[in-house]
Amino acid sequence: MSEVHYLASGDTALTVDFGNIISETINQQVMALRDEITKQNWNGIVATVPTFRSLFIQYDPCVLSHEELCRRLETLHLTLNTKHLPVHRIIEIPVCYGARFGPDLRDGEKLTGLSADEIIALHSGHNYRIYMLGFLPGFPYLGGLDERICMPRLATPRTRIPAGSVGIGGSQTGIYPVDSPGGWRLIGATPLTLYDPSREHPIPYKSGDYIRFVPVDISDYYDIRREAERGAYSFRFLDASAVSEGGDTL
Repeated sequence: MSEVHYLASGDTALTVDFGNIISETINQQVMALRDEITKQNWNGIVATVPTFRSLFIQYDPCVLSHEELCRRLETLHLTLNTKHLPVHRIIEIPVCYGARFGPDLRDGEKLTGLSADEIIALHSGHNYRIYMLGFLPGFPYLGGLDERICMPRLATPRTRIPAGSVGIGGSQTGIYPVDSPGGWRLIGATPLTLYDPSREHPIPYKSGDYIRFVPVDISDYYDIRREAERGAYSFRFLDASAVSEGGDTL
């Protein structure tokens, strides 16, 4: 395991820093610590927020002091075993590539030297680890983009990107869960609502899960959207051994 540092983040928070690089190994340690703190259910812990390489812990200093929290974390870190982490979920996200939803897909052909079909095949042929959520509610920062389809951000960002848009920015890919300005190159869109504050779980995935993009045609896109609007669509999850239906109903 990497060396960790405990950094005070104001009077009611602590950041556990695992290193200065982005790697799956470090991110696994972050998630393992988060999961173990949740399991321990310590009094005084208000919230934990994982990032690429650190864990932000908010606590109540009237219940749990900074010194006591650091002591517990140091002891806990020595017992963490990332080799036996539980299998995280893989959530399938249907995406209609190109058409009216991916205005930058054709530019992507020029930038990568690949055909649109090749870009789609590479983009949808991988399980992407969710390293963290941020920027927007439910915006997943994903790792694992094939370097052959990396694309530079737009020179001039768009003032409005529709919710559900799937884009590539540099060596990362992601989904805009709500309308937003942005400079990533749009290659498609999902018909699913990925952030809904009225649901029991407003965001269907969490840091440490994986996303699998599933290509659908434009007819399927609208069928799924109508199904979701009726509240009849359920997110589909996979694990290492089986495919199961589950999750929040849209």
